Amino acid sequence: MSRKPVTTDNWTLPPFNRNSFQRVQTLFPTARLCRGPGRVAEIGSTSGDLGDVTYTRIDHTTDTLRHLLSDTYTDAFLVAKDERILCEQYFNGMRPDSHHLLNSVTKSLVGMLSGIVVARGQLDPDALVTEYLPEFADGAFAETRVRHTLDMTAAVAFDEDYDDPQTDFWVESAVAGWRPELVTDELPRSLHDYARGLGERAQHDGEKFCYRTVLTNVLGMVLERATGTDLAELLENALWSRLGAEHDASIVVDRIGFPYVGAGMSCSARDLLRFGLMIANEGRLGGEQIVPAEWVQDTRRADAHTIDAFARGEYGEVLPGAHYRNQCWVTDPIRGVILGVGIFGQTVYVNLATQTVIVKLSSQPRPRDLEMFMNSFAAMDAVSEAL
Repeated sequence: MSRKPVTTDNWTLPPFNRNSFQRVQTLFPTARLCRGPGRVAEIGSTSGDLGDVTYTRIDHTTDTLRHLLSDTYTDAFLVAKDERILCEQYFNGMRPDSHHLLNSVTKSLVGMLSGIVVARGQLDPDALVTEYLPEFADGAFAETRVRHTLDMTAAVAFDEDYDDPQTDFWVESAVAGWRPELVTDELPRSLHDYARGLGERAQHDGEKFCYRTVLTNVLGMVLERATGTDLAELLENALWSRLGAEHDASIVVDRIGFPYVGAGMSCSARDLLRFGLMIANEGRLGGEQIVPAEWVQDTRRADAHTIDAFARGEYGEVLPGAHYRNQCWVTDPIRGVILGVGIFGQTVYVNLATQTVIVKLSSQPRPRDLEMFMNSFAAMDAVSEAL
């Protein structure tokens, strides 16, 4: 590994990201999400080694989980079934109390938070975004509904090619400090002003699935405006502090303190596992209904329009029969396989049918390595079925 220090200029590049993903709070301004005064949600443990479990790779060869974990730059790998940890492994200097960047797994927490706010009667998924953010009426979001942001079917033009250093995703992330080289005098100071300034549309609202991080950030703005509560405070009080977490979490903020909910959260692997267990229990954990069971089931089943929109979108052929709902990937609605997925290899995997939850945190060299992701999903399916 290079002896050069990790900086805000190199932190996403290999080999520096092997270090930086566990120390985001030292690189960027963050807001703390306190675990709260409640008791820790205990998880039983009979931790063992599942490395000999085999799975079929996308090239149709057979391999073991042990090799996968090594080949995909894994930092933490946890498996739980029926609320008992069966495997807990750490690599690359990570520990049970280490924080790790979740990247877009953050989106799935925002999706579940949305279900809580909907159940409170403070948010209507079918309402126009402009009912909550009227200042967006003259841009690309003028006809976008909250549901379109939840399911990534909005009209706004926003390029998310991670291999392009000038892509819209990296420009937006520069507002949160992630790409200093892209900061100019013209770059908006806040994620709000960046999103508000988007005027081009790439499709009709609701036409098809197209994955765009800006939609999660806009959803976060809607949640903040709908509840009249600072978004970090809402995420902490309505969700994080109710999970029985062992540790505080953190989230990167822009220059005015708004959380980068599209990709900026960090937490421990065990606490992310608790989030997954909550979904596996249909929104319930530690004797408390945190997210409405109906919201979890809506995520799993979706509706015909959302399913058709996904089939017409960019991943329709790669993931046949899958859909994207409420900021979550659902690769198998029949078994209830729900995932939160983030670039560089972050995953929380939930299988409702087998009551299996898997957390894999990684620091892969490339943001989007489809072969690594697909092999990891196949291995997780194999582990879930083997237990």
